[in-house]
Amino acid sequence: MFTKKFGKFFFIFMIFVIIIIIIYSKTIKKEKSVELNPAVQETEVYSSNIIKNVKYTTKDADGNEYTITALEGEIDYSNSNILYLTKVRALIKLIDSDNISITSEYGKYNSENFDTIFSKNIIINYLDNKITGEYLDFSIERDLMLISREVIYTNLKNILRADVVEINIKTKDMKIFMYENQKKVSIKSKN
Repeated sequence: MFTKKFGKFFFIFMIFVIIIIIIYSKTIKKEKSVELNPAVQETEVYSSNIIKNVKYTTKDADGNEYTITALEGEIDYSNSNILYLTKVRALIKLIDSDNISITSEYGKYNSENFDTIFSKNIIINYLDNKITGEYLDFSIERDLMLISREVIYTNLKNILRADVVEINIKTKDMKIFMYENQKKVSIKSKN
């Protein structure tokens, strides 16, 4: 009689242990899969976001050609029209004038309107003129180049220091000014 009761007890106990093991193993597998999937997805999305050797070329209504190249570009997650660039070069081929070349460490290119913001170690070359600065807002829509932050403009005769140089791409008109009225643009002769 004792062995029958012990047998029933042992049988129920074993079923209880097996149920606990099954539930425990399924719970751990779910936790592991939940932990691993987001990391894999983030890696896949991030790696597909980088573009090597980027090149964009466009022409405006007047036939001027704008080419921007970069060593690397990264698409903005929130706006796919925005591309963040590294080691940027731009060439502006104007129909009725000489070419303008631009280099910078970084850029932000808008593929919808072709506007580009260049930043860090900007160098602009046009004929015998060279402009350096830390920030350039280039807009095809506004026909405008706005160079600011530590701007130095040099040509064959002069060295000029200012806060801002604003250039109209169509008319080639240039405005050079300081942000503060008390400060003056510095012009020195090379001779």
